[in-house]
Amino acid sequence: MNIFIYGLNFRARKEDLMNLFAPFGEVSAARIILDRTTHRSKGYGFVEMPDENAGEAAIAALDGTQHMDRTIHVAVANPRPEKPAEPVEPAEPKQE
Repeated sequence: MNIFIYGLNFRARKEDLMNLFAPFGEVSAARIILDRTTHRSKGYGFVEMPDENAGEAAIAALDGTQHMDRTIHVAVANPRPEKPAEPVEPAEPKQE
């Protein structure tokens, strides 16, 4: 289960997310989304938990709670949209 967390403290690291979710079950991955230019946290991230029941329990328990002096919001992540294939430009007709 992929879980979306927003409202994170900008000092939060992936280890903080792993520790926050670990009491509910195995955490297979955690990541904080960074701004490409400044490399600073954007205040949201994702946690992956292989057990759906553990993920649901974590969402129910953690949504709206305080973490690092900020109220966090936790929800099931929407599936990542597929990138559209690059459009193929039609070949220019040969002029003779």
